[in-house]
Amino acid sequence: MSKRNSQASKSAARERLRIERERQAKRDKAKRQIVVAGSIVAVLAIAGGIGYAVVQNNEPSKWDAAADAKVVAPANTSGKNGSTVVIGESKTDNTVHLYEDPRCPACASFEQTVGETVNKGMTDGDYKLSFTLGTFLDGNLGGEGSKNGVSALGAALNVSPEAFLEYKTALYSTKYHPEETTDDLAKDSYLIKVANTVDALKDNKKFQDAVNKGTYDAWAMRMSKTFDDAKGVDSTPTIKINDKVITNPSTVADWQKALKDAGVTE
Repeated sequence: MSKRNSQASKSAARERLRIERERQAKRDKAKRQIVVAGSIVAVLAIAGGIGYAVVQNNEPSKWDAAADAKVVAPANTSGKNGSTVVIGESKTDNTVHLYEDPRCPACASFEQTVGETVNKGMTDGDYKLSFTLGTFLDGNLGGEGSKNGVSALGAALNVSPEAFLEYKTALYSTKYHPEETTDDLAKDSYLIKVANTVDALKDNKKFQDAVNKGTYDAWAMRMSKTFDDAKGVDSTPTIKINDKVITNPSTVADWQKALKDAGVTE
């Protein structure tokens, strides 16, 4: 190989190397642009997701809306916003007032132990029964079961006082009352399932529509406010006989003694 040809070969090789380096530089630049663009998209997506979550969290829930909505009071109620519920035809002035929360396990225990006897005393005319229903356990535990349960009880009360009492008994029963930390009562389907064990509510389309549509949601929120404002009520169940708080009875004998001590029975 002549010297001239060797120099030409070296020059050609250097030119090929330069061209290849330029191509590689262009490819590297393109890759960086793709990575940067992808990162920007990812950041925007995350920011958008966070923004959406913030907006969602700040949007009022259906219960916030219900608190300000016009109240549809169930039948068989009285007083402001239908928050007074008194059951019993007796002419007596004696009143047993129960303050309960649908999710409350102690309320369930009271119902399972003494509930039938309490209802019988009302039926026999010894006293009237009054109810104020709270929803504070939703706040303590999270969820919507208390509020939804009160709304469903309003739908039952709209059918009849008897349906209300039987439905409350079913909701507090050992078979259907959920654990305090679960929120089964937030499900309309569960509330209707329990209602189907009550003759007056079984396959009752009017009742079911009221539950599914939340007809008595606003009433439930006003009832809950009445519970929160009640004097001397710090827990559930709270039981008053003629407006005096009594120790919660754990047996039928305890209940009968409480009535006697209050002068309701001899």
